[in-house]
Amino acid sequence: MIKQGFLYFGRGLDPYRNIADEALLLESVEEGQVILYLWQNQQTVVIGRNQNAWEECRVELLEKEGGHLARRLSGGGAVYHDLGNVNFTFLVRDTDYDLSRQNLVIKRAMEKLGLNIERSGRNDLLIDGRKFSGHAYYKQGPYRYHHGTILVDVDTEAMARYLQVSQNKMQSKGVKSVRSRVCNLAEFIPDLKPQTIYDAFIESVPEVYPVPFREGSWDTFNPALEAQKYAFISSPQWLYGPKIPLSLQVKDRFNWGEVSLELLVNCGLVEELRIYSDAMDWDWVKVLEEALTGLAFREAVLEEAFNKVQKEKSLFSDAQAKDMLGLLGRLFK
Repeated sequence: MIKQGFLYFGRGLDPYRNIADEALLLESVEEGQVILYLWQNQQTVVIGRNQNAWEECRVELLEKEGGHLARRLSGGGAVYHDLGNVNFTFLVRDTDYDLSRQNLVIKRAMEKLGLNIERSGRNDLLIDGRKFSGHAYYKQGPYRYHHGTILVDVDTEAMARYLQVSQNKMQSKGVKSVRSRVCNLAEFIPDLKPQTIYDAFIESVPEVYPVPFREGSWDTFNPALEAQKYAFISSPQWLYGPKIPLSLQVKDRFNWGEVSLELLVNCGLVEELRIYSDAMDWDWVKVLEEALTGLAFREAVLEEAFNKVQKEKSLFSDAQAKDMLGLLGRLFK
């Protein structure tokens, strides 16, 4: 049961600082507490935990124009942040996680602005059929967070220029471009400012969680731990990941996400394997990479290993497992 709430605000516009702070808050939240973290990044493409940076973002162009590539802990797809975007994160212990309650805070905040919103699937909020908010989720031991974006007045031209969205994804959404798929709230409320979104969230959260709320202090965190988190989140290894020399690649888009398999096959063995995906559930990627690496590159061998790990760990639903087996089989076609 939630007994206490905290509000934290981003310490600046550095995406690595903000994402590192999100990780700090995650590991600090106690049972019976809810933290609402509100923050902004400047000119940043944030990719999901399991995505290939080079396929999702025009990295060279982004960095040449002074932007930043960042990778978050949660799964899902790539998003563009600038000062026309507000980011929110709800952080709680696993026993206090309540997605319907967290979504109600967002709904109440939007209603205070006079907006009627609708949900699409698990992770999008729409107005008039166009997306203004995308969500993602992360669990680490007993800790969980739910975070997302609110497009207030984002530069959609820059968004389209930096994001490299696959045609399969666009076709699956029934749209022709990134810009036509999304909308800014400023289209419906002229001169809307990000601070108004902050204010609406701050007013709504104690209505949904009727407990004492106060602003949290960053001074309570260990500077050495802060530096450690920042170094990890900003490291090239985390941002770009290992790029293996390709022998084979197969990819497909399913109704639960896009998956790409990249393999280096040497002397008949799967010497290296990288799996990229924008699926919302993210923790299966590492498990499957480890289960298939080092095996003989034979369809029956990989299928047997996949079925074994699926039986032991239930990584996928039956339908998803069928999709993945079909994708593995395409390596041999």
